[in-house]
Amino acid sequence: MKEQQYLFIDFEFTMPEKGWKTKGFYPEIIEAGIVSVVNGTILHEYSSYVKPERFPVLSKRCKSFLNIEQPQIDSGISFRQLVENMRKINEKRPCTIVTWGNMDMKVLKNNCLQAGVSFPFVGREIDLSMEYKRFFGDQNQTGLWKAVQEYGRDGTGKHHRALDDAMTTYNIFKLVEKDKKYLQKPKPTTIGDLVDFSKLFNHYA
Repeated sequence: MKEQQYLFIDFEFTMPEKGWKTKGFYPEIIEAGIVSVVNGTILHEYSSYVKPERFPVLSKRCKSFLNIEQPQIDSGISFRQLVENMRKINEKRPCTIVTWGNMDMKVLKNNCLQAGVSFPFVGREIDLSMEYKRFFGDQNQTGLWKAVQEYGRDGTGKHHRALDDAMTTYNIFKLVEKDKKYLQKPKPTTIGDLVDFSKLFNHYA
């Protein structure tokens, strides 16, 4: 049986100019970051720029918000190649996909639909932001970097860089899992657990 792997995934998307209505616009993936983890060990880190197909020219708002330039995207791989690369990562081991928020998988699924290609992942999907919200009883969902700062830590690298955000998601995942184990208090040991009474009674029989 193949070992289970966790894929911590983050995408950055295109966005229209603020206040503009662009006919037929939908977010397209322009940067992908994936961290593959098996048994608590990082096996693989994947990062790539991706060329958008429907709206290939980035808006000023997108470039400013993501601190990204058009030539970087123009030199990226095609969306179909990205899907193929993700499919190969998935095929190596059964996987659980972990993202911060639900937008990453929504955009990926829609981009696959628009491109006429099948979704590359088979496995459980975890929205870590909702896990975090339920665990701490927050009313509102917390942003990725705010969440890691609430743990007294810093995010990895730069915010809104796909691989850095994927790594930060993994780091929060480890912290939350550690807290869950801490709160799962073991049952107090009874004297029956310490002494095998059957052997004791046999000794005095």
